[in-house]
Amino acid sequence: MRRRITSLSDLDEVAGNRAPEAPETSTGHEEFEFELPRGYVHGDGTVHRHGRMRLATAKDELRPQIDVRVKENPAYLSVVLLAQVITRLGEITDVHAGVVENMYATDVAFLQDFYRRINSEGHTRAGVTCPSCAAAFEVDLAGGRLGES
Repeated sequence: MRRRITSLSDLDEVAGNRAPEAPETSTGHEEFEFELPRGYVHGDGTVHRHGRMRLATAKDELRPQIDVRVKENPAYLSVVLLAQVITRLGEITDVHAGVVENMYATDVAFLQDFYRRINSEGHTRAGVTCPSCAAAFEVDLAGGRLGES
């Protein structure tokens, strides 16, 4: 008989995590800086483009599976997942699903690709080819403007 997981405490129990959870901290090696293509426009009009994303844990990927919003709309999974792993967006340190919901689609697509790169490949570089001269080189998707170091 399969056990139905309906809450985070159920998830912890099934995973064997019965001890109280320590706050998630980072040493800096698990976090990656990024720069959004368009930027999140806060309610006060401030545009936030620079942020930080931490590596995801298995628990981060399991949590959205029990979220009611994800059960009702599976496309919402990426919103919940991104909200868990973005640790900072400009001056905003409490990044929640409501913040991600109100981002431009371009920025969400960027963050989804960024998430995949750091969690699957361990870096933020992408191989590209110049359309004019066909030269192959790498770019860092984490941000920065053309010509900047």
